[in-house]
Amino acid sequence: MEMRNETIITEFILLGFGVVQELQILLFVAFLTIYILTLIGNVIIVTLVATDQRLHTPMYFFLGNLSCLEICYSSTILPRMLARLVTDDKHISVNDCIMQLWGFCFFVTAECYLLAAMSYDRYLAVCKPLHYSTLMNYKVSLQLITGSWICSFVIDIILLFLILQLSFCGHNAIEHFFCDFIPVINLACNNTYLVKLVLAVLAFISTVPQLTFTMASYAYIVIAILRIPSTTGRKKAFSTCSSHLIVVTIFYTTIITVYVLPDTDYLRQLNKVLSVFYTILTPLVNPFIYSLRNKEVREALRRTVGKCAAYI
Repeated sequence: MEMRNETIITEFILLGFGVVQELQILLFVAFLTIYILTLIGNVIIVTLVATDQRLHTPMYFFLGNLSCLEICYSSTILPRMLARLVTDDKHISVNDCIMQLWGFCFFVTAECYLLAAMSYDRYLAVCKPLHYSTLMNYKVSLQLITGSWICSFVIDIILLFLILQLSFCGHNAIEHFFCDFIPVINLACNNTYLVKLVLAVLAFISTVPQLTFTMASYAYIVIAILRIPSTTGRKKAFSTCSSHLIVVTIFYTTIITVYVLPDTDYLRQLNKVLSVFYTILTPLVNPFIYSLRNKEVREALRRTVGKCAAYI
């Protein structure tokens, strides 16, 4: 009976950042502002790419899909976290926690594949400009994006199946601000060796090849840029890719660090801070770094605002 009672866990407790009430209000305001800006920036990009004919190119097709992904990605974590900061209710049901974990894994894996596809697009644009329209047409870009979503879905289904085989008992406090894999798996009362092994293998498959491919693409891009004779040409070519490289570096550096660091009490607090970068800040900066600083996007935004003003 004692063991049976221990296994009946219907909810977890997300400890969050463990701050006092005054700081919770400050965090709520900060994260609410970030969430609103994230939604506004990414919705603008999706709208412009969908409505402006001049942005119907593979590059902006990738950017529109990335913005759509970031909207879903941030909405998986931030709304529930904001609600906890206001109500101070840290409870989450086991099913809701698993669904949040599934959504987080799905979108972060899809982003890894999508960033790799975007690096390939930039490689063709810079290194093979004469063949770009042939090698990267609408059909190819659609195949790359579809492949990103499908690969992510397959990987996530495998992980979800393994997580659903676990049973949870005893301790139910998660030392994190959202349901992440390692904190949730550590609460299982059965043997988690196989789950952790498969998680490590799939995490490797989802990140290392994509990161390697992305870095190789940018190595070729840098070499091609250095061969451009004019300084103006080099600056223009580099400006189209530098923003992508910045986002990729921040995204992969933080996510790999979080999952490589040992799971100790001291490093758990550091993991929370690093997790903020790839779960909350990356969806915020992507539309501003990638698109809204782009001249063509700004012109499309002005045209759209002008049309809306004319209707009013």
